[in-house]
Amino acid sequence: MRVNEQRKPRRPSFQEPAALEALGEPSDPIAQLHAAHETAAVLLRTGRAADDPATTARLVALTDEIGLDTLAELWASRPARTLPGALWRLYLLREWVATDAHGAAREYAAGVRFTEPNHAVAGAEPPGPDEVRRVADEILRGVFAGDFAIALERAAAFCHVVASGRADVTAGGRAVFQAGRLQELASDLTACAALWRSDRLS
Repeated sequence: MRVNEQRKPRRPSFQEPAALEALGEPSDPIAQLHAAHETAAVLLRTGRAADDPATTARLVALTDEIGLDTLAELWASRPARTLPGALWRLYLLREWVATDAHGAAREYAAGVRFTEPNHAVAGAEPPGPDEVRRVADEILRGVFAGDFAIALERAAAFCHVVASGRADVTAGGRAVFQAGRLQELASDLTACAALWRSDRLS
């Protein structure tokens, strides 16, 4: 599954609370919004306070344990330049690389010659399947046991390289569109890094 092929959340239409309850959906969208931000903050705070490699490893592989759909329900609808939005995109990036490491490595390798500075930041060397998996894990490890802003910037650099490679090795307008989506993701992650440094990512 490509990271940029995830469907964008549909804008919900207004429904009465009773109708939402009949559908089995939360009746309080404000509570749902708070839950998204609170769970992201708690996860990040807990992981960064643990100072325990085993806890960090478990958080890196969180979607292996609870499934990507669980995180999607919590965070996928939040804007990209928020804490839950950023964490969702980092986990989604890891999931894509884990699922299609050969495809990710092929596109990454093709993109290196177009964007050497980003390749230096991302650090997938040599750009093979094992290396891109390692980088995806290292990015999330940096979220919980390193500098969160640097982890976000490393993910952004990775996306820039892959986007350049995808546009080069895959023909057709769809590839160009997908590369553009990856560039947009990179921009959002870079913006999140700046927000984190100024204590405004929430």
